Amino acid sequence: MSAIGFVGSLNVGVGSQTSSSFVCSNGAAVRPVPVAKNEPRWSMAKVSKFGVFSPAVIATRVVVGEKRFNKLRGKGIALHSQVIGDFCKYIGAEPKVRTGLIGLAKNNGNTLGFLS
Repeated sequence: MSAIGFVGSLNVGVGSQTSSSFVCSNGAAVRPVPVAKNEPRWSMAKVSKFGVFSPAVIATRVVVGEKRFNKLRGKGIALHSQVIGDFCKYIGAEPKVRTGLIGLAKNNGNTLGFLS
């Protein structure tokens, strides 16, 4: 029996062009399959920005482990959302404002690197 190996690369584009190119070890080329424009693109997770706090977040994840890190992050996000909610109640803001502030906090956290 002989095994066929593949050598190649996967080129993922942001625009309308996404393709891959692979070559079998015996030299036969495998044609790229274009992705339709209307076809939904899968994303396992959003890639966060590398911000000021990213090194600390990554180091903490390595030190405490992935499972404990996710628990800590969840508690931190819940506490922060609670503080935002309490502040909105204190000033008499509408629930829509609370939702907007929580979204803004998420975007700012991403920019600063807390979601790394």
